Parts: sequence; C-alpha cells; structure tokens
Amino acid sequence: MKQVVFISGKGGTGKSTVVSSLSLIVHNKMMADCDVETPNLHILIKGESIERRDYFGGKKAVIDYSVCMQCGRCWQVCRFGAISKKLEVLPMKCEGCGVCALVCPCNAIRLDDEKTGEVYVSSTDRGTFSYALLDIGGEGSGKLVTEVRKSAEGQCKGEEWLLIDGSPGIGCPVIASITGADAVVAVTEPTMSGLSDLERVLDVARHFGIPAFVCINKYDLNPEITEQIERFCQQNGFPVIGKIPFDPAIVEALKNFKTPVEAGNVEFTDEVVKLWHRLVDELKKLTV
Repeated sequence: MKQVVFISGKGGTGKSTVVSSLSLIVHNKMMADCDVETPNLHILIKGESIERRDYFGGKKAVIDYSVCMQCGRCWQVCRFGAISKKLEVLPMKCEGCGVCALVCPCNAIRLDDEKTGEVYVSSTDRGTFSYALLDIGGEGSGKLVTEVRKSAEGQCKGEEWLLIDGSPGIGCPVIASITGADAVVAVTEPTMSGLSDLERVLDVARHFGIPAFVCINKYDLNPEITEQIERFCQQNGFPVIGKIPFDPAIVEALKNFKTPVEAGNVEFTDEVVKLWHRLVDELKKLTV
C-alpha cells in the first residue's frame, strides 16, 4: 500500500479540502488524519465507528505515602517543579522523566501510564478512516501520529493507497506523518509567508529523502507570487502537480459540510482529478 501525505508549512492552505475531495475520487484507498491536535477531516468524512481506544503516551509520577519517609529528595531534584515541598505531585508540570523515582531511597515513587489522547477508526462509504485527538495539555503528538498510521495499516484489506492529511508546520507531528511515506504533496498558497513556509516544509521532505510535489491553492489570487513559487519548485526539483483557482463557492460548500466535489464544483473537481493523475504518473517514473 502506497502512502501519500498531504502537508503544508502553515495551516489553512486547503490540504484537508484536497484530501477529503480525493477521498471521493481515488479508488481502493484508506484515509488518515494525522493532525492529532486539531483533526477536522472527520467533519467531511463521516462514517460508522468500528474502533475507539484511549492512547497512553506519557508517564506521571505517583507517590505511595504509606511507604514515603518524607525525605524530600524528590522535590529537590525535580527540575520541572512538579513536586511541591509538601511532596505533592503536580500533574500538569510532571514530564514523567523518572528522576524522582530514581533518587527515592524507599521506592515510594512509581511512574504510571498517562492517557494523552484517543484513537478512532471508522468505516465509511469511501474506505476505512483513522484519526486521533490529543488531550488538552497532552504530550507525545508525534507518537500519537504514528499510532494513527498503525491503526490504518492494521485495518488494511489490500487497499492500494493510504491518503494522509498531515499536520501543518515542520515539527514532530509532520516528521511522524511523512516518515516511510512514498510521497508528500505540499499544499501552499500564493503569499510571501506561503512561499517561505513551503520552502521549510519541502526541506523537511528532502532531508528524509521523500519525493515531494507541490499544489498551489488559490493560485490566481496573486499570479506574481505563484510565478515565484513555480520558479522555486523548478529550480529545486519539486514538480508542481496542481494549481487550484480561487472560488468562493468552495467555502460555501465547506460551510455546509460538503467537499467541493459533492457540491458539484466542476472546475475544482477537474483540477483535483488532474492533480491525482499527475501524482500517479510521477510515482510511476520513480519506480522505472
């Protein structure tokens, strides 16, 4: 199963709109939303839940006061201030590093697993869909992204494609989203910040040796910067496989919880179909 990840250097470029639309166009596929901090693909891809489980991605210190001898070594060594002088653990400050348990002379401190999120798998008329939601204040977003991908792969029944909606930026969740993928598609917009963020996220893909392609959304709003983006991509070997025009009707469709494809936006649909065919052709070239 080939995995294609749609990423962006910043939020709001339209990658979720593209992925949700491709979910109606591409056959024999699965889908995953790896933006675990603010997932939204499930709003446009509805289905019947087939799995929901808590995810334990962290550790928290717990003091057994029946054993504790009140020596105070734990709060002295905690660099995060997660243990008070009254020897009370402050959960929101605890990083689960385990130093307190290491120095405790009476083994009164243990590290318990901490729930940091929830993982969901749904059955939809477009294919199996996996996503997750990180708890407020939860850590380990990159590990939770990996769990989302594992959940999707575990449900594979011979599907040819896994379409992944990645998170914006260049941090740990993005790295976890693209690691081991067959290709990334960076969705950008024609602004100076869009170009700058595009350069950063493509650098990440290049660093990990993953073939990268570019889609310029709302390209006709600023032809001059669109030209700059195309020139940058040509000079650095990143094929531009999609140029989607601006259309207020797209926003109206999303307001009604519909993809532009479902809303009958022919121009948008035609361009997304072309994007997919170009991507498939480019991937075929890589295997020759």
